[in-house]
Amino acid sequence: MVGKGRKKGTTRFAIKPPQVAKRAQLAGEFTGWEPVTMRRQKDGTFVVIVPLPLGTYEYKFVVDGQWQLDPDNHSWAPNTHGTMNSVVRVE
Repeated sequence: MVGKGRKKGTTRFAIKPPQVAKRAQLAGEFTGWEPVTMRRQKDGTFVVIVPLPLGTYEYKFVVDGQWQLDPDNHSWAPNTHGTMNSVVRVE
């Protein structure tokens, strides 16, 4: 799930894995595809807030080492690995 962060110029990324997960990370064009650790909330959702300027970005979540699309965002783009990336547009 993607939404606006509380502070201007930030974007909130969240994922609630269907099964209990030990670790979740976010990777995207804006991180150089290096995974960034997300914080686990009491309800099992993992969240991270990142500063993002206006634009369109591709990203994926990494849950317990497995790369996956954002299950709440059905905007996708093909990548060079023959799979898909989730796409967010920051306006």
